[in-house]
Formats: sequence, structure tokens, C-alpha cells
Amino acid sequence: MIYANERPVRRKEEILEEARSMGALGTGITGGDPALRFERTEGLIRMLKANFGSKHHIHMYCISLTRGQIRRLREAGVDELRYHTWDPSQVEQALEENVFAGVELPSVPGKFRELTDLLAELDEIGCRFVNLNELEFSDTNQRALRERGFVLKSEESMAVRGSQELALRVLGWAKRNTRLNIHYCPSSLKDGVQLRNRLLRRAERTAKPHELITEEGTLWLGIAYGIPKNRLRAERDRLVREAGIPPRLVYVNEERNRLEMPPELAERLSGRVKGMRFALVEEYPTWDRLQTLFLPLGES
Repeated sequence: MIYANERPVRRKEEILEEARSMGALGTGITGGDPALRFERTEGLIRMLKANFGSKHHIHMYCISLTRGQIRRLREAGVDELRYHTWDPSQVEQALEENVFAGVELPSVPGKFRELTDLLAELDEIGCRFVNLNELEFSDTNQRALRERGFVLKSEESMAVRGSQELALRVLGWAKRNTRLNIHYCPSSLKDGVQLRNRLLRRAERTAKPHELITEEGTLWLGIAYGIPKNRLRAERDRLVREAGIPPRLVYVNEERNRLEMPPELAERLSGRVKGMRFALVEEYPTWDRLQTLFLPLGES
């Protein structure tokens, strides 16, 4: 199964649609391991470069590649390989094939010696970068992490206690002992910066006239709900006619079985239109339109 952001992909053209919807300047290919479906991955890289041009930056996460695979990826247009590996020879092989390559690993508490030994070897071969990520609990790894004695950093975070402290200690060691270009990514950066910026880019390109974009990149709108699906368009026409609302401000959303409108309009109409219930909602501008808030305004 392929996902482009939150969107399940059934036709490869949907990948292009998702990229255009957020004005993507590049693509990250991850998994699992994309190399396990090598021909598919190679073809998608060629498709992205053909449609968005050579400046569309493509980085791919991988564990192990043959020299032949590295050459094929380079020829297809991959710009960067990010290895999840403790084996410097993998990175060295990519560098020898003139591919920009580095390592990305979680900062695992208790692994200071293993990490610094690896960094020393990567420095010797001219590794282009190292990314350390704050280790986090997830649905798929939480049992294994707890069995190893790891605990949450706080009640407000899914990060592992001690991961950030280790990363900062490793950064200090690397600054003194290597020439590596090394980065640390805390878990707070993923939601507070990376996700927020992606939401804003998509919202700016896809928001409808009745949807307000918040500072966090979510969408704020009013709705009329509880209307039978076969009555949506008739009720929309009634609302436009009886309340004197410009038609462009009332949108029929058959998929979610509701009428949508600017939030201030829903507040004004609540309790005044017979047979309609109104609410304010906040949603992500993503393909799946994840709803984060539902605030009923009362019934009439």
C-alpha cells in the first residue's frame, strides 16, 4: 500500500495530485524499506522528476542497497539517501557512486558509545550528514520499548525519557571530535514545525471561500448537519433563499452529509432556521480532513 501524506494511493497520478495540492518542493520516500519494492520506487522517482523537474528534491530512506541499485536510483534522479544503518560501508558505497548520502538514527538512551563509535567511522569516510531523532513511543513499538525499560518523557509527550539528553551529549562529542554535519530533531519539531508548515502550505492552496485558515494551518468553518442526504441541495437552496445568503458561501458536502459555510454565518443562523442544527468545526486541510473540534451551536 502506498500513501502520499495521509492519502491512500490507488493510481500513481494521485501522488502528483497530492504534491500539487501542497505545492511540494520535494518528496521523501519512506516505509518500511522502499528498496523492497525497488522497481516501483525507481519508477515513482522518475515520474516525480518528469513532472516537477530536476529541482524537485527527492530523498529516500533505506537500510541496504546494492551498488547496482544505487546507480539506478542516481540515474532515476534521487538526490539524497538517508541510511538507517550501523554499517558505514553502506554509506561509503553510495558516496563512491557520487550520491549525497548520510545516516539517520534514533537517539537511544544507553547507546552513547555505540553512537560515537559510529560517528567516528562515518567521519573517516566523509559521510555527508547525520540526523539524530528523538526516540518516540508509537502504536507499533510501545511494547518493545517498555520491555527494554523505556518510559515517557512526560505526560504531554510521546518521546522517550533520556533520548534528548543523549542526543545533546552526542552533539557535543561530535563537535569536538569530528567534522560531521550533524543534526538533532526533537519530537516537538515534527508537530510544531514540520506538520504545521505542511498544513499551512496545503490550506493556502485548497481552502474554499467559506473556510478560515488558522495560525496552525487548520481550517475553521461552520456547518449545518443532520440533514438527510437526499435533501442537502434542496435545504441549501432554501437557506440561500430564506436567509438571503450569497450562494458561493454555502457549500454542499455530500461525502460528510452536511452544508458548509463561514463560521460567523453558522453562528448567526443558529436557532433561526427551522429544522437545521448548526456547529463550528476545526479540521486538518489534509486529504482525510481529520476533524479536531466539533462545537454544537444549539438546535432549532
